[in-house]
Amino acid sequence: MNDGWSNASSPFTLAVCAEMVFKSLPVIDRLKRITELGFHAEIWDWTKHDVAALARSGAVFSSMTGYVTGTLADDDGADELLRTAKQSIPIARELNCPRLNLHGTGLDGQGLPVVKADKVTGAMWLKARDTLSRIADLGEKEGVTFVLENLNEAVDHPKTPFAKAEDTLALVSSVNRPALKLNLDLYHAQIGEGNLIELCRRALPYIGEIQVADVPGRMEPGTGEINYKVIAGALKDMGYRGTIGMEAWASGDDEMALGRFRDAFTV
Repeated sequence: MNDGWSNASSPFTLAVCAEMVFKSLPVIDRLKRITELGFHAEIWDWTKHDVAALARSGAVFSSMTGYVTGTLADDDGADELLRTAKQSIPIARELNCPRLNLHGTGLDGQGLPVVKADKVTGAMWLKARDTLSRIADLGEKEGVTFVLENLNEAVDHPKTPFAKAEDTLALVSSVNRPALKLNLDLYHAQIGEGNLIELCRRALPYIGEIQVADVPGRMEPGTGEINYKVIAGALKDMGYRGTIGMEAWASGDDEMALGRFRDAFTV
């Protein structure tokens, strides 16, 4: 079902979140389909998967959640984040997965923050920066890259601390270490901030990965208001050659959704 797919290659490495497409299939079969279609794969919470089976699937993994529980901005939560980040590193090694994803706080099964924040205080900023410096120490010691993802509060993740891309960029740039980068999610940024091309330009030195979905609906590019073809051209012109991950639901046929994603980022 790849009618209309471009034969040209993308200047970016394209990855697809296995948690959100081919939902009728077991995850191993989803990974095989993603791989057969020429994409790298991403997963969320590794504790919910048979890691040995993932490793045998033949998929090339681009990113995974890099902690199980913990938060950035309080002492106990920071210690827990570091503890479970350490647990995630051997899993990343088994999967040969280069990036481990973080959030401002743990998220529950509905994507809601485990520790809600009506406002973020100066003390919370300082603690978060300290926590991320410790994460960067861990990443440099273990040879992995942690990436901090922005979220949105208006639709999916209300009262999440450090949700905006401006927040994650401020934190990552203040730490300014090679083992800590941004997972710049443009779906979340469009809902929370907009001005996506300029955001990418300012964030460029700190980007470890970019994730995409369209708005509204969090479906594949071409289903909403974001002109991803223009963004792709701008990213190419900026010199970005990293990973673009589709973290989106399919609006209909899964293969067609992946084809739209590929076409949007073939420039």
